[in-house]
Amino acid sequence: MKNIFLSFSLLVLFISIPANSQNNPIQSVGNTKDSIAIKQLFNSALSNGQCYQWLAILSNDIGGRLSGSLEAQQAVEWGEKLMNDLGFDKVWLQPVMVPHWVRGEKEEAYFTIGSAKFNVPICALGGSVATPENGVTGEVIEVQSIEEAEALGEKLRGKIVFFNRPFDDTHIETFRAYGGCVDQRGSGAKATGKFGVLGAIVRSMTHSIDDYPHTGAMGYGDIPEIEKVPTAAISTKAANLLSAKLKENPNLKFYFKQSCQTLPDAPSFNVIGEITGTEFPDKYITVGGHLDSWDLGDGAHDDGAGIVQSIEVLRLFKINGMKPKHTLRAVLFMNEENGLRGGRKYAEEAKKNNEIHIAALESDSGGFTPRGFTFDSKTNHDLFLSWKALMAPYGLHEIKKGGSGADIGPLKSETIALFGYRPDSQRYFDYHHAATDTFDKVNKRELELGAASMASIIYLLDTYLK
Repeated sequence: MKNIFLSFSLLVLFISIPANSQNNPIQSVGNTKDSIAIKQLFNSALSNGQCYQWLAILSNDIGGRLSGSLEAQQAVEWGEKLMNDLGFDKVWLQPVMVPHWVRGEKEEAYFTIGSAKFNVPICALGGSVATPENGVTGEVIEVQSIEEAEALGEKLRGKIVFFNRPFDDTHIETFRAYGGCVDQRGSGAKATGKFGVLGAIVRSMTHSIDDYPHTGAMGYGDIPEIEKVPTAAISTKAANLLSAKLKENPNLKFYFKQSCQTLPDAPSFNVIGEITGTEFPDKYITVGGHLDSWDLGDGAHDDGAGIVQSIEVLRLFKINGMKPKHTLRAVLFMNEENGLRGGRKYAEEAKKNNEIHIAALESDSGGFTPRGFTFDSKTNHDLFLSWKALMAPYGLHEIKKGGSGADIGPLKSETIALFGYRPDSQRYFDYHHAATDTFDKVNKRELELGAASMASIIYLLDTYLK
């Protein structure tokens, strides 16, 4: 009985300690400089965060920011002004020429069985050519893969090919499901154009069964102009309906119309802000996301979240009086979605200027609850893995070898450590490249936790790498 009373008394004492007390046993585990610094970054992000307010402006006031668009230029100007207003040591624009594809009028699609007409939601894939002015009509051949389509060969001629391989729902990591399907979006039209198809329709890249088509980049490679066929994504609900009706009526007719076009390359910019390092000012740690987004929604998760989190990382260092040893850069990359010109330009300029980049972190997986980081590095594996104990109290249980990010990928070398921020992935493809990727889908606290998580790993990279 005495032991039970003692245990209860200790529990009451533990609960009664204020969360911000210097005697808080959770805060002062090991009483290490690193754990205190990380706690400070999280406290600041959660009590005085700014990234959610910034995202509201980027998403609601500017909106979708496809490369070459007026909105993309407005986002550049917004990012430059914001980082100047925050007092970063240096802010500048890095010129880059980008693709300029425009969607045109809203797409139209339906299929008919006898006198019955079924309207279906579609959207042109980025980079696609338009249909003829009056659209195209044809019978449909459904396939599950590019290989299956190529095996049909001349049987596809004069038909509309329908790529309908769904996400594999058994993958816990949803990016694996995406990776297992996205080839049909990117290369389906290129592979089948030589067989004289009228067009290609691709199942949207999402787990969700709904009426929202998901766009994304596709390409024709160097095939002749005559083989370039119009290509669109169809919503998953409509894809299921079309597939079911095809089984009952193999000769049904499908119609679609789109007026997209590719204009000449346009001038744009990466936006770069930095805090100068105190010990190694000529060695750089980059944190970034991509400023462009698709045009259907407002790009809040993809990748407005990564943009505002990256700027917030540098702000958190400033307001906490943390003076980094290395120069920290926040880079707002342009044209990740349909060209990767910004990432390549940044790496090209870094090489030309003989800059030494020791680490880079990218956030391009949405603004959801933090789960951890993956890294791509030739060295320091044991060091990175040792940080798990510091990060675990904040729900960051994953630090493991893996990928990093598309925009920082061109920086890869024998000496740089590339990191990817990994939030929970379960809802990401509900919104990815769709009209549903809007500000209201982002949770303020989850976004701020992500910014603090990123600032913490940047702090550790700055502290321990030379």
